[in-house]
Amino acid sequence: MGKSHQKEWVVARGKKWYGCFRRTVLDPVSNQPQSNIVPLVFGLKTQLTKIEARETLEREIAKLTGKSSGNGVVNDASVTFGWFVRNRFFPLKEANWKEEAAKIKKLLIREDLIDEFEDVPLENFDKFTLQVHLNKLAKTQFKDRVLQIRAYLRDIFAEAADQDFLAKDPARKVRVPKQLRETDKTTLTWDQLRKALSELDVRDHLLLELHMTNALRPSGLVELKWKCFNPAASTMKVTETVYKGKIRPWGKTRRSLATIHLPKDLATGLAAWKQQVPDSSPDTFIFPNQDGGFLDTDNYRKRVLHKLARNLGLPKLTFQVIRRTIATLAQKKGIVKDVQGMLRHSRTATTADVYMQEIPASVQATVNSIHRELRAKAKPSASDEKKSAPKRGRRAAIPAEALALHHS
Repeated sequence: MGKSHQKEWVVARGKKWYGCFRRTVLDPVSNQPQSNIVPLVFGLKTQLTKIEARETLEREIAKLTGKSSGNGVVNDASVTFGWFVRNRFFPLKEANWKEEAAKIKKLLIREDLIDEFEDVPLENFDKFTLQVHLNKLAKTQFKDRVLQIRAYLRDIFAEAADQDFLAKDPARKVRVPKQLRETDKTTLTWDQLRKALSELDVRDHLLLELHMTNALRPSGLVELKWKCFNPAASTMKVTETVYKGKIRPWGKTRRSLATIHLPKDLATGLAAWKQQVPDSSPDTFIFPNQDGGFLDTDNYRKRVLHKLARNLGLPKLTFQVIRRTIATLAQKKGIVKDVQGMLRHSRTATTADVYMQEIPASVQATVNSIHRELRAKAKPSASDEKKSAPKRGRRAAIPAEALALHHS
C-alpha cells in the first residue's frame, strides 16, 4: 500500500465520519522526531456534511497543536489559509456579523478564497499571488463581488499579521483591477412585464405575478405552502426560505420573513388555483414541481424565464431582473421607504443605490420641468411692487397741459 503524505484527512466509514492527522513527536528512546497518526471519530454522516466534518477535524487539531507560545502563535507550514480562516478569522468576525449576513459572507469567502487556497501555508503568500488571483476573479465576476473579495483578503491577512501568524501583511497593497465587469443593471418596462405574464399558464402566471407584485426573493417564493395563504385577510406569510436545495427557517435579511399584503384580484386568483390543484392540504407547496416538492430556482430560470425572454425578444429575464425592475418602476408609485419595505431590505441605501435605476423618460421629464421653470415669466417681487406704487401723503404730478388750461 502506498504511503499517504497528507497532513490531515477525513473519511467515511460505515455510518460515521472519521478524521486523522499527523503529529510530530519526539521518540522517548531515540530522542528523534517521528510522525504519529492521531485518529478521531466524528458524528454520523446524516448529521454532518464532509465540509463540516473537516471543520470539526481542524478545530480538534487547533486544540491539540494550535496553542500560543510566549511570543504569539508559532508560525510554521502547518498553518494553512483554510485553517486560519475557519479557526481564527471566522470566530472573531461572527460576533459582529448578523446571522443572515454571516452565512453569505462565509459562502463567498469559501467559494472565492478557501477553495483556491485551502492548503496553502500562510507564509507562502505574497502580493503577487493575491493580485493575480484577484485579477482572475475580475474576468468572471461582477464588480461588486470583486470589491467584496478584495475587502475580505485585506481583512483576513491584516488579522493574520495582527495575531503574529505573519510578519508582514501581503494583502495590504493589493489593488482592485481596473477592467471590471459592471454589475448588471437590466430593467424592463410595464408592457414587457405584462407580455411575459400573458404567455404563461395558470401556475406560472400566478407565481410570477406574485413575484412581480411583492418583489419576493425566489428563495421565499418557491417554498410557500397553502398554510401561508390567508384568502380572507388577503395576506401571505413567508416563514421559511430555500437555500442550496434545503428549506431553512431564516432569510437573507431580518425582514425576509414577514406577512405580506396581497391585492384582492391576486388573492382571488390564488384561491381559484387552490381549487384546481389535486392536493391543497396545509403543508403542500402552492407552486410544486412534478414530484410535489418545491421548485428549483435555477432550473425554473433556465426552463421558463430564459425561454420566455427569447420568445419575446427581451434583453434578459431573471428573478433578479424582475426585482430590480419593480424597484425602479415603483419610484413613481411610492416613496423610497415604501419600496424598501416591499423589497424587505435592511438598509434604504441598498434599495436606492443598488436596485433603483434611473428611468430615461423620467430624467427627460425632470429636465423639461426645470427648463419650463427657467422660461416662465418672472413674478414681480415685493420691493418692485413697492417702488411702483404711489407714496402716501404726496400728490401725483399734474401734466403741464392740464395746468395751462386751469389757469386760462
